[in-house]
Amino acid sequence: MSRPWEADPSAELRRRLGKSAQELGNTTASPDCPDIWELSNGDIAVIGRDLTDSYRNRLPDGVTLTHDERLVVIPRNQLISAKRDIPDA
Repeated sequence: MSRPWEADPSAELRRRLGKSAQELGNTTASPDCPDIWELSNGDIAVIGRDLTDSYRNRLPDGVTLTHDERLVVIPRNQLISAKRDIPDA
């Protein structure tokens, strides 16, 4: 059975949502993760620390991770800084 939504690996990174990790003080002088990006197809890419293995056995009821999904964690201030760039609908 196919899934209703599938990630498109050909979509390009279009624009950063919010401030960079460097602007927020979440990284050192090198501009590494975390980050949030809107893709050319409107989907969102989140770059963060992969904590899938740490959370896999303690997910709340109704939350699952399939073999091709990862749970990533980003700093709270990263998402808050992106709020102004995320449309309401």
